[in-house]
Amino acid sequence: MSLKGKVALVTGSTSGIGLGIARALAGAGADLLLNGFGDPAAIEAERAGLAQEFGVRVGYDGADMSKPAAIAAMVAKAEATMGGVDILVNNAGIQFVAPIEDFPDDRWDAVIGINLSAVFHGTKAVIPGMKKKGWGRIINIASAHGLVASAQKAAYVAAKHGVLGLTKVTAIELANDGITANAICPGWVLTPLVQRQLEARAQQDGISVEAAANAFLSEKQPMTKFSTPEALGGLAVFLCSDAAATITGVPMTMDGGWTAQ
Repeated sequence: MSLKGKVALVTGSTSGIGLGIARALAGAGADLLLNGFGDPAAIEAERAGLAQEFGVRVGYDGADMSKPAAIAAMVAKAEATMGGVDILVNNAGIQFVAPIEDFPDDRWDAVIGINLSAVFHGTKAVIPGMKKKGWGRIINIASAHGLVASAQKAAYVAAKHGVLGLTKVTAIELANDGITANAICPGWVLTPLVQRQLEARAQQDGISVEAAANAFLSEKQPMTKFSTPEALGGLAVFLCSDAAATITGVPMTMDGGWTAQ
């Protein structure tokens, strides 16, 4: 399908899952507004490379997703410079792991702020513009942890469960405005960060990277295969298509059977 003429804002899109989704949307013809942290030169190289590779407009805004005013300003920038936000992908996220009794209060607040509150503030900011156009797609990147829990991830699990609830409310409120809201719930995704973790685990245990990956995946997933940022991007593109016009309020899993157990 073609998304030519649409503008997509993807938060946390300077690497990993967010970048994979941004690439897929650009490949379908959407103009992009990237967001995230990182080396400025590397981000500029990525921005320019995407524009050249796909022949689309690509902007960047380094808004801190923990700050509601910065999120609103980023959406206003997209409206002023790119004609608005047609597709919002709420992807930015952070993680912290500790037992509940040892979980630092500031880490709880940070994880909830980035993983849940930022989704609310971004959604709130784009709705008026989408309503004016009579078309919009809001895609929230949740997690298998939006459906099931794991120990020592209290803030992350609570945030991702909250994202699913917010997605459903958004879908209901906008059901007749030409706007859909859905959540993608990945299991383990092979990003550069995960690849480095696997290599370190393999070296530590004296096994191959393939064996380390199999052991890692088997802890949660029946299917010992990683999802990829590219595959998640393909699902995001589908959710923007006319075929998905009546799919709304749905958590869509891509988790190798994790949540089927």
